[in-house]
Amino acid sequence: MDLVIFLPLIIIMGAFMFFASRRQKKAMQATIDLHESLQIGDRIHTTSGLEGTITGIGDDTIDLEIAPGVVTTWMKLAVRDKIGPDTDDDEDFEDADDEASTATEITESPNTKD
Repeated sequence: MDLVIFLPLIIIMGAFMFFASRRQKKAMQATIDLHESLQIGDRIHTTSGLEGTITGIGDDTIDLEIAPGVVTTWMKLAVRDKIGPDTDDDEDFEDADDEASTATEITESPNTKD
């Protein structure tokens, strides 16, 4: 009788654990796919926020050129994502420049005395 009371809770916990493990497996596979797709010349972000261009690839490491002539060695695990050639963020900034500004300029404060 006591098992019947806890059965819905056990089913809910089991479903939560199943879906959490599926999400984790998908994220892990995406990271593996990213690391396998790295090529020399790719622009990347590291997990610490550094941008660089891949100049060399080893088994577990990559060489990044972070400034002209400055090459550092990083673990592949530090690669967060690739920087694509065409980013949508640039288009958003261009669209923002085209829109009229609604800000007004304050030229004189009404509380100041001459």
